[in-house]
Amino acid sequence: MYEKLTAIIPEEDVMVDEPLRNHTYTHLGGMADFLVTPETYEQVQQIVKLANRETIAFTLLGKGSNLIVKDGGIRGIVMNLKRLKEITTDETTLVAQSGARIIDASRAALKHNLSGLEFSCGIPGSVGGALYMNAGAYGGEIKDVLVSTVVVDRDGELRTLTAEELDLDYRTSNIPDNDYIVLEATFGLKTGEHKDIKAVMDDLTHKRETKQPLEYPSCGSVFKRPPGFFAGKLIQDSHLQGKQIGGAQVSWKHAGFIVNVNEATASEYINLIHFVQDTVKEKFDVNLEREVRIIGEDLI
Repeated sequence: MYEKLTAIIPEEDVMVDEPLRNHTYTHLGGMADFLVTPETYEQVQQIVKLANRETIAFTLLGKGSNLIVKDGGIRGIVMNLKRLKEITTDETTLVAQSGARIIDASRAALKHNLSGLEFSCGIPGSVGGALYMNAGAYGGEIKDVLVSTVVVDRDGELRTLTAEELDLDYRTSNIPDNDYIVLEATFGLKTGEHKDIKAVMDDLTHKRETKQPLEYPSCGSVFKRPPGFFAGKLIQDSHLQGKQIGGAQVSWKHAGFIVNVNEATASEYINLIHFVQDTVKEKFDVNLEREVRIIGEDLI
């Protein structure tokens, strides 16, 4: 398989038995059999078609921000689109490739006096990941500004889809159901005053830095907001802040975060998630649904 992959992309873009903890925000995860970082849309297509022909498992990693990779790692081909990171603007349109950070997209919008992406100035992860889960914060979400996207489908073909065709809803889309690989996103923004846009972004950045435990590795907000409640408040009221399993801890700074304070394993992190869910269910009869994705295999 190595030879077939390096026939598509350069050798330096194919890593064998690569520790995925080096590629996730939580610093968790076992080995990937093959980690590939394509540089063009055509290379992405060719790798998908190769995986189909060889019937080898294929996983899209993204930037690994809202993700937990299990300790046993991931078999087959794992694709990271970090090299696809170009961002361009044209009047009130901003086009960002999927490997670009959504934070950088918001900064590019600010640079060109475009308003609409301010809410995303503190969201970790990639543009592709933001579409995947319809990322949002502080009252805004991707579906508010997304116009269209270019994807590769499960057959390796390029498709252009409108935002409506993605069925974007609260922290969900149909991207995983259809095995789409997002290559770029087009956002429709509005012209604004630079100082006003910057003031909003500065305020949101301040809120994020003062309220979120950015000093530790984490997957961000672990749970979706339950109807009528706030996940962090339920966890806090369950007296779970500081609760620790191995190196994973419910953050003292923000109860909605689980942080890696001391070389946690994925199993410890996941066990703590389950403990929090069970405790909140017992105390308040509320089901906390995970926002973070868990993929990969358990360590045997």
